[in-house]
Amino acid sequence: MIEPDLRDRILSEPETLLEDRDVMNALVAANERAMGNNVVDLRGIAMQRLETRLERLEDTHRSVIAAAYENLAGTNLVHRAILQMLDPLSFEDFLKTLATDVAATLRVDCARLVLESKVEGDDPALRRLGDVLYVAEPGFISRYISGGRNVPLRPVTLRQTMPEGDALYGDRAGFIRSEALLRLDFGQRRLPGMLVLGAEDPHHFKPTQGSDLLAFFAGVFERTMRRWLA
Repeated sequence: MIEPDLRDRILSEPETLLEDRDVMNALVAANERAMGNNVVDLRGIAMQRLETRLERLEDTHRSVIAAAYENLAGTNLVHRAILQMLDPLSFEDFLKTLATDVAATLRVDCARLVLESKVEGDDPALRRLGDVLYVAEPGFISRYISGGRNVPLRPVTLRQTMPEGDALYGDRAGFIRSEALLRLDFGQRRLPGMLVLGAEDPHHFKPTQGSDLLAFFAGVFERTMRRWLA
């Protein structure tokens, strides 16, 4: 027999049992055992199915909320990086900010601006800009993004690094494992550019990830570059 004090408490607060999932599962299981193997409890089966569906919905709900928070956090990072990018008053400071503050805000380990030009990369004026600027011959960007294949080029490409990127990353070549390649359009009669964001984590940038925020960042970046080039 159940103890009188426990019985009185259950009768006075029956909702406490209904709110405890483990207790209710134990009561349902005990009821099924009492009915025997020859009796099929259709209501119990239906409840089990509803409980399974509820658990799936709860998992989906948590996943949606987590994805929403992650997207919001990513949006805030991109907005902060854009504000940092707009602060410098000279082109040299602009590139230094890209390699330091902006890279740290975007949580990447390396940032490179690739410009196609017929000017040699060892020009003294270019050397003053540091390693963040990589000057390449015309056609380099399309070949690097496509890997030499005849494929359409997307505005943003997310992937693991390729051996062809060793020259691009310089001393960091052995450490950068994944990269985001952002194509830049500087306008008519100008050669294209590319913003490269590299990470030591090989899974930081993957083709399955969304690229909308990076595409927006690239759009702001190329418009800022047009002003400097003008």
